[in-house]
Amino acid sequence: MGYCPEERGIFASLSAEENLMLPPTLASGGMSVADIYEMFPNLKERANSPGTRLSGGEQQMLAVARILRTGARLLLLDEISEGLAPVIVQKLAETIRTLKSKGYTIVLVEQNFRFAAPLADRFYVMEHGKIVKEFAQHELRANMGMLQEYPGV
Repeated sequence: MGYCPEERGIFASLSAEENLMLPPTLASGGMSVADIYEMFPNLKERANSPGTRLSGGEQQMLAVARILRTGARLLLLDEISEGLAPVIVQKLAETIRTLKSKGYTIVLVEQNFRFAAPLADRFYVMEHGKIVKEFAQHELRANMGMLQEYPGV
């Protein structure tokens, strides 16, 4: 299991590539640095840049890339679109679709409904820390009225 925290957890004094090399291998099948650079070309261009010099979007890509190096097949992604430019959010959505097609299981905690809705197979609505509603992607349209009653959706 790999966790990508909301605050990203990038080591500012290390280069992007050094950050990529930090995570331990949890299981075989972790992506190589070459695979990561193919998925995130921006990181290849910024391989020698310190973490503090990366944009918010590049930092988020790096945070996701680090967990992909570990071999984890269950990914917990916490608010990965927060504060990012629309073009970066679009790239992250593309990455999630690619990972899903490769058999990764992804638990996405996200307030950006427009980002998350097309990616989700299942939806869980939480209120005060408790799941109050759950439904499948094919039931989304029928639940839109209820979802619009919640702030932030």
